[in-house]
Amino acid sequence: MQAAVLLSGTGRSLENLLKCREQGELLVDIPVVISSRANVRGVDVARSAGIETHVITRRDASDPVSLSRAVVDVLGPHNIGLLVLAGYLRQLEILPEWRDRIMNIHPSLLPLFGGRGMYGERVHQAVLDAGMKVSGCTVHIVNAEYDAGPIVAQRCVPVHESDTPHSLGARVFEAECLAYPEAINLFASGRIQVQGNRTRITG
Repeated sequence: MQAAVLLSGTGRSLENLLKCREQGELLVDIPVVISSRANVRGVDVARSAGIETHVITRRDASDPVSLSRAVVDVLGPHNIGLLVLAGYLRQLEILPEWRDRIMNIHPSLLPLFGGRGMYGERVHQAVLDAGMKVSGCTVHIVNAEYDAGPIVAQRCVPVHESDTPHSLGARVFEAECLAYPEAINLFASGRIQVQGNRTRITG
């Protein structure tokens, strides 16, 4: 299966997916990457890996509908079965042909600490402020609401008394590096069935 990765920042998740692919642990190829920003490390990561890379900024497409149309134009030459959001900070219009075929990972145990504006260390600070004893990551199918789509996979990590947003974020990212490839492989294997706002993992 072919997958496209959409990113807005450092490209750490893309790096992890490429590493998994090199080790034979990822069941998809990544022929194209789209970034919402031009001068970010993720663009350099993609180009260094020889991946066709496109930048679609807010100036190019200012709203979810025009953004999705621009993404479709870029992906047209490729047989893309899955869109993988990897720190992508723009909202897409969920076109009918992409329903249940867009996946995202969030650095908390959804539905806790999700929604508009909740990303990066903001999430980890909110977890610490709430006095949580565990946190983690959630892979979910993307729908029209921020971080509200059907959950595919979750992994937990402990929250330590001495944690800062940075240290907690590092621990959560280690969990993300395991959870995202696993969820993508479930999709590529045809094992995810979306039933309303829940998923059923078969096989």
